Amino acid sequence: MKNVAALSRTPVTGPVAGGSRARRSVRRGEREAAPADLSTRDRVTQLLLERGPTTAAQLGSALGLSPAAIRRHLDAMLADGDVVARDQTVRGSRGRGRPAKVFALTEAGRGRCGTHHYDNMATAALRWIARTGGTEAVAAFAAEQVSALESRCRAAMEDAGDAPLARAEALAGALTAEGYAANASTIASGGQLCQHHCPVAHVAAEFPQLCEAETEVISRLVGTHVQRLATIAHGDGVCTTHIPAQSGSTVTTVRTDR
Repeated sequence: MKNVAALSRTPVTGPVAGGSRARRSVRRGEREAAPADLSTRDRVTQLLLERGPTTAAQLGSALGLSPAAIRRHLDAMLADGDVVARDQTVRGSRGRGRPAKVFALTEAGRGRCGTHHYDNMATAALRWIARTGGTEAVAAFAAEQVSALESRCRAAMEDAGDAPLARAEALAGALTAEGYAANASTIASGGQLCQHHCPVAHVAAEFPQLCEAETEVISRLVGTHVQRLATIAHGDGVCTTHIPAQSGSTVTTVRTDR
């Protein structure tokens, strides 16, 4: 018994003990590192959600990460199917060398943002409305659903003035606060409102009345005729709405995600 007691008090040394401690240390290190990696990956996802297709250099600069570090996260996201990479579109003359790659969220990547809860229930409800009341009932439901959004955005745009492009910029800020990751920009033929995220994209893919009701809201809030050029629900990378420089201007429809 003394020998057993003595052995229990004696520190265990040697390769086995050291290896066990090392393995425990590695496991603890992996557990400690995982939250940091997840946090960085979430930040990358959020930036891609807000900005749309972005280069690795731009992402690294925004997050303060080295090129090697940002590529490690992007490689992992590519492997998981959360992002896709494609050549950056360069307008005008381009220098020598291959164009930079831009990274964009896939449908699976957007789904990880936690914005598609209750999609199945919402789709089932709209199917029931369509069966019992027809497409007009679906359109009425969609209009009612976006009415609250319209009221909140209108309140946020009170100081925007009357100029459509200024109102579009204010609307982009209001929509971003609602989770749409929106921005507005001026282009040659007027203005452009881009929404890089759509909380109801999966449902709207089957029921375009939701997109149509939202477009009507944008038109009323901006104060002029607008035209939807692309939608996430249709498979585009971003919801794009064109705002003509003058009400009633002729607009050429283009796809902005290719």
